Amino acid sequence: MKKRNIKNLKLTLWSATLAVMLFTACHSPKNAGPDYSWVYDNIEFDMPKVKEPVFPNNSINITDLGAVADGQTLNTEIFAKAIDMMVAKGGGRVIVPAGIWMTGPIVMKSNINIHLEDGAMVRFSDNFDLYPLVESSFEGIMTWRCQSPISGRDLENIAFTGNGVFDGNGQAWRPVKRGKMTANQWRNLVKSGGTLEDNDSYWWPTEQAARGYIISNRNNLPQLETYEEFLEIKDFLRPVMVSLINCQRVLLDGLTFQNSPAWNIHPLMCQDVTIRNLTVRNPWYSQNGDGLDLESCKNVVIYNNNFDVGDDAICFKSGRDKEGRDRAIPTENVIVKNNVVYHGHGGFVVGSEMSGGVRNVHVSDCTFMGTNIGIRFKSTRGRGGIVENIYISNINMIDIPTEPIRFNMFYGGKAPVLDNGESSTSLIESDAPSVPVTEETPLFRNIHVKNIVANGFGNAALFMGLPELKLENVVLENAILQAPKGFSIIDAEGIVLKNVKIIRDSGPALTIFNSNNITIKDFDFNKNVAEPGLAVSGRSSGNIDIQKTDFNNPDKDILLVNGATNETIGW
Repeated sequence: MKKRNIKNLKLTLWSATLAVMLFTACHSPKNAGPDYSWVYDNIEFDMPKVKEPVFPNNSINITDLGAVADGQTLNTEIFAKAIDMMVAKGGGRVIVPAGIWMTGPIVMKSNINIHLEDGAMVRFSDNFDLYPLVESSFEGIMTWRCQSPISGRDLENIAFTGNGVFDGNGQAWRPVKRGKMTANQWRNLVKSGGTLEDNDSYWWPTEQAARGYIISNRNNLPQLETYEEFLEIKDFLRPVMVSLINCQRVLLDGLTFQNSPAWNIHPLMCQDVTIRNLTVRNPWYSQNGDGLDLESCKNVVIYNNNFDVGDDAICFKSGRDKEGRDRAIPTENVIVKNNVVYHGHGGFVVGSEMSGGVRNVHVSDCTFMGTNIGIRFKSTRGRGGIVENIYISNINMIDIPTEPIRFNMFYGGKAPVLDNGESSTSLIESDAPSVPVTEETPLFRNIHVKNIVANGFGNAALFMGLPELKLENVVLENAILQAPKGFSIIDAEGIVLKNVKIIRDSGPALTIFNSNNITIKDFDFNKNVAEPGLAVSGRSSGNIDIQKTDFNNPDKDILLVNGATNETIGW
């Protein structure tokens, strides 16, 4: 009797399980993907769920329209025709099968998903004539640039999905510095054509591109006025590879974006953006070879991506100087989770064009390997704007050439490491006199960083504000930072260090200069170094609260110089 009851119970449970499975299969959304709800866990601010695009069940394969995958034939008109056909049906997928598909610029339209199947590579032509000058944005300024290989403006419901590759053919556009190549690589590059500038140390692909460099006073943004003037240096005006302006419900999922002429992916003034499962690549020596530049965007999630690029990897911006302040559109409500960055000038970066502000940002569970800087905040006088409410946690960093964490309000447009290996930022800049605080003064405040493990080859960390407007209310908690030199805090206020350990080879473990209201609790440092654990400098430094148990030998562990006195320290 008992065996029969057990058998009946098993049959009943199996029937119930089967019924649940059948119900789920019948009532679940078609093609339901992985559950990404974890992305919204443990967010410190009110983060709305990002809306993803939804498409009608229409599709067309570009081969049905005569596309040729020989890597030579231009398929520009085929892509345009396929997009238009899907638009006429109310939207759908443009399918790109395996093969190498050469094309000119692709102009997106609303309700379109370009889907690259396994083995598909879309490579953009290196014929500059296919990329007319258009009004666009670069480095936070509206200007004339060559049309981007992928562009979309004022769209909604767009996507790029699949497992294929978009290749921007960037080597045809980019200049190269001699110091970034081996002798053999440089010799072969020069033999390929182009022209040289700066005492033959800087290669340009065409004479027109080199002339634009000279006319622009060796900057990226030429100070020209008319379309005709820009047209004379067209080759110099490299486009970003993916330019999406004022678009809503945007999805980039699963693809590789590589070899961009300038920045790789640039959403500008977009809302409801999902960027996941991407591989974003550029050669390490690529000038302006950023990975992702998110500018003046709202409600964004960025997760499960790999970056290996020539400039900043994941970078948040909001316009430059007066133009950015007048636009007044911050980058806000953004989640960055579970990303890996290999080479890059910075792993996670804010600035330097942040004049419209950046706020409500969560960054967690990321790994940065060999980025010049790990966590990087940069700005300068003239920018204005407010960066606030940033929450960063669970970041692991290895082999960082400069600082794992850097706040630098004196950013001058240079990479953190110059081609000769020297740092481009000098702490002497902190001695600059104060200037009046105006709308042009940038403000960084209310930034929380915790659970950090890092080693670097420069300083353990650098927190540097402006003399006239301090870096405000930054909390660093649960951090182990190892580097040849220690941690410097300059022109800052309201800094809290809690459970921070500094392992340095020489110099003070922590230097505080012209800073106030600093709280240091459970601070640890290696004692096998002759220099003290804490050095305080500057007459304006004050109200530095420390624990006796952290510095139990004050004569050896604490150094007061340059006007700092015993009254500066509070026990």
